[in-house]
Amino acid sequence: MIRCSRAVPAFLAGCLALAACAKKTPPAVAPVPVRVNQDSINAANASRIRADSIARAEQVRRDAEARARADADRLAAERSGAIAAMRSTLAQVIYFDYDSDALSDDARAKLDAKLAILTANPALRLRVGGSTDERGSDEYNLALGQRRAAAAKRYLAQHGIGEDRLEVISYGEERPVAQGHDDSSWSQNRRAEFEITAGGDQLTSPMRNGSGGGR
Repeated sequence: MIRCSRAVPAFLAGCLALAACAKKTPPAVAPVPVRVNQDSINAANASRIRADSIARAEQVRRDAEARARADADRLAAERSGAIAAMRSTLAQVIYFDYDSDALSDDARAKLDAKLAILTANPALRLRVGGSTDERGSDEYNLALGQRRAAAAKRYLAQHGIGEDRLEVISYGEERPVAQGHDDSSWSQNRRAEFEITAGGDQLTSPMRNGSGGGR
């Protein structure tokens, strides 16, 4: 019995020693050093810089193309507007006093504006049509309409426009623009009209060319 009592404390001491050993913290594992590949980093940086440079150059190219398109559209719109304005000037009607083919100051001013365009565009040709109001005979009105168209042609020819570029025709009283039978309507029908017959597709502005300006 004495031997058994002595063995118990020894057994307990052994168990406590084993438990203490089990609770010890394992030693920390040293980190594995990471090797930095500087060549790879440099190559990646160079690639990124090159990509950024290409992207900037592409953006510059797109911006330049957009500006060029905008400029082309603006110039086309300006030219279209200038051509429309010249056509409108060429088509301006001139009016005459009762039973007269004399040119008024207003008629001369309108002819001067046409003269500048005709001078700047040598291929341009016009037809001048003379008209009258309803009073008078058909024969008389045809002759008066002819004289009115001829007066406009003569003025332009005297200022340097070749007569072969100007055609005249009389409509007499057959093409009234106002249908009334009063002075207001008659004054609108005593007129000469102008029609482009050739050279109107490509008009040059006088400013760009340096040119000056019925019954």
